[in-house]
Amino acid sequence: MDFDDFVIRTSKIKDLPLPGEASHLKMVPDFRLKELRKARAAPKHPKKAGVMALFYPDAENTVRLLFILRKNHPKDIHANQIGFPGGRAEKGDVDLSATALRETREEVGISSEKIEVLRGFTEIYIPPSNFEVKPFMGLHRTPTLFIPQVSEVAALIEVPLMDIMDESNLRTENLSTSYARDVKVPAFRLNGYTVWGATGMMLNEMRTLLRQVL
Repeated sequence: MDFDDFVIRTSKIKDLPLPGEASHLKMVPDFRLKELRKARAAPKHPKKAGVMALFYPDAENTVRLLFILRKNHPKDIHANQIGFPGGRAEKGDVDLSATALRETREEVGISSEKIEVLRGFTEIYIPPSNFEVKPFMGLHRTPTLFIPQVSEVAALIEVPLMDIMDESNLRTENLSTSYARDVKVPAFRLNGYTVWGATGMMLNEMRTLLRQVL
């Protein structure tokens, strides 16, 4: 899709109601449902984080969405997984939008002033790490060269919008993680990578809204 057309169409997204939990649940593995219900019954004062789903044009002015592959740190239970740029809130952050912008600058080298934040999406609680994450959708209006933070980012994954919207890229896969072994999970298969869990939930909410304007 042409990026200029995408910008015009997504301007309407600010006024749409969020799909919220209904869109999240389609991407929640069965083993995680029990954890989420338990967390709602007994909140654990989660840590706060913000992430940025950054849309931008490539050299042909085609819309792309940026993901990162996180480094394989032994103490990080989300290591070696696909996610959006972002991270934990710090005292100097005015709000979680500022958190997402700061972390995006640190992790992929994009100035906060060059990102237009379209809107925030529904918060997602992540039981294994006790984080509540607020996703945001942002636009970078020109092609750019990302500069990955070598200590945090193993790879940049630049996915065409048409692949995000293609239903054939949504499937069920068997995975093993640091906290679950050989489990079936709903996931997106994008650029050869499996996108699931909280990132898959965030992505599905965005896709639900984008379908209404594209």
